[in-house]
Amino acid sequence: MYSNKIIAALSTLRPIGLDAISSVLFMNRIDTKYVFSIRKLEDLINNVNGKYQVLDICNMRALPYRTIYMDTPEFLFYYQHVRGELERLKIRFRIYESSGTTFLEIKKKTNKNRTIKIRIENNFSTGFFDNNAINFIKDHTHVDSTQVKPVIVNQFTRATLIGLNSNERITIDYNISFSGTFNEEHVEMPYLAVVELKKEGYSSCSPFNIILKQMGIHPTRFSKYCVSLSILNNSLRKNNLKPGLLLLNKIENEYNKSY
Repeated sequence: MYSNKIIAALSTLRPIGLDAISSVLFMNRIDTKYVFSIRKLEDLINNVNGKYQVLDICNMRALPYRTIYMDTPEFLFYYQHVRGELERLKIRFRIYESSGTTFLEIKKKTNKNRTIKIRIENNFSTGFFDNNAINFIKDHTHVDSTQVKPVIVNQFTRATLIGLNSNERITIDYNISFSGTFNEEHVEMPYLAVVELKKEGYSSCSPFNIILKQMGIHPTRFSKYCVSLSILNNSLRKNNLKPGLLLLNKIENEYNKSY
């Protein structure tokens, strides 16, 4: 139901093609995340009309994505985040379902709170990396690639907004679900929207940020990978994730009460 409303709202925005957004890819950037009920997405999209345009690929503005998150047997990347380490790492395969293109990505968070993403086009093969992937991981991390295995598969729908007069990119993720590669459990979050504002540097004059404040939506720390893994694997320590888990419960309860 909400997917149709979101697609209808996106259809009112000015389109922009993939070849025109190279200046806002921001592979070295500042990220700000927002987590809230999917019920607010339609209003949010309507509110940004005239200030943002939407990525349109082959007449599609809401595109399916799949992410395969990798980690070590000791869950090194998970615990780097949970411990609040300023410098931390993620390794993942990102599959663009609409085109079939797959990238192997290394995502680094620096002690300057910047996100640096490096990627190569590389197909995912269960259980092993090819030579290109092995060399890529060796060149950009200190991690032994033989110790890195898939642990979470995450699927979602994404719309991407580009500022008309502001140099920023916004990703809107919904229809979020995930499953573990170590068990058969599957979790869906139809109530959730995860939005990320990506900019080259710090700035308080983002039109998007102003609109969210007016809607009562505020930034929050949130990792789809860490939250989903903590839900699927009860043996992991998760004390520092409790605010995010409580927020999810609150959003889900509010969503269910309206029926």
